[in-house]
Amino acid sequence: MTEGPPIRFLRDEEHYSIVVEEGMLAAQESVRIATANVKEIRIRKGKRYVSIVRAFEEMAERGVLIRILHGAPPSRRFREEIDASGVLSSSERFEMLFCPRAHLKMVLVDGAFLYAGSANFTGAGLGVKKPERRNFEIGFATKDPAIVRLHASIFDEIWSGAFCDSCGRREYCR
Repeated sequence: MTEGPPIRFLRDEEHYSIVVEEGMLAAQESVRIATANVKEIRIRKGKRYVSIVRAFEEMAERGVLIRILHGAPPSRRFREEIDASGVLSSSERFEMLFCPRAHLKMVLVDGAFLYAGSANFTGAGLGVKKPERRNFEIGFATKDPAIVRLHASIFDEIWSGAFCDSCGRREYCR
């Protein structure tokens, strides 16, 4: 019996290199993010740090579909970055969906990479932060097709509104 691709367990600062650099920034087709909180994340771009929104712009321009499912309003700074982006504010390749029951945290890339764990889409959770400003996080990353498909189907069910009629929090949806 052959073993499938390994599951890599992550903690703390490993989230940035594995989830952001090796995962999201390498996307060719799609990035699906599920998170309770969305905040501005700074990423390394050469010797500088820039907004993740700059990376989203580059991805959208090369045809990558970006979907963010979130359970709380995005931070003011993140929203301002998106609103100021001529690329994302008018792109069909960038979508955000508010669901007040979304508390899951996952990043799916190209239907082939999955991160699932405790980290929200925030600088303290996934981003480049000094150790004293970083959250304690744990999760896993995998390319195992069965695990990726299972998580993708959960994301897609929520995104498509499969639970909206019975959710009980519809009055909070936008």
